[in-house]
Amino acid sequence: MFVIRSCFILFFVFSFLSFSQEKAKTESFDSVDSVPVYPGCLTEPEEKRRNCFQEKIYRHVAKNFRYPELAQKKGIQGRVFVSFIIGTGGYVEQIKTRGPDPMLEAEAKRIISLIPRITPGRIDGKVVKVPFSMPIVFKLQ
Repeated sequence: MFVIRSCFILFFVFSFLSFSQEKAKTESFDSVDSVPVYPGCLTEPEEKRRNCFQEKIYRHVAKNFRYPELAQKKGIQGRVFVSFIIGTGGYVEQIKTRGPDPMLEAEAKRIISLIPRITPGRIDGKVVKVPFSMPIVFKLQ
């Protein structure tokens, strides 16, 4: 009986703790008051930061892009759709990929994981998680 009571008390305490913790809400890129700011975009006016963010992300992809050698040899190409969340700490989280081949998906994930820390987005002054998605195209010449 003591063991059952102890387990119930522990369960109740852990349940209370998990319900009492505030979870960070994920907001769309378009709905935030202050968009996430990529390093180097902080000097831009607020209305131009969204475009600066996208431009810097695409430059980051181009700079860090490496076509997997085996995929080149096999003639594998295509578009990999990448989605990720810019967390409340400014780091990229939950990278998900969907593409024609696991090798291309792994390379897309590697590129996105190298994104530097970003100033997170805000709504009403509170830091929020913001999702972002983009395609990365692997094309052989």
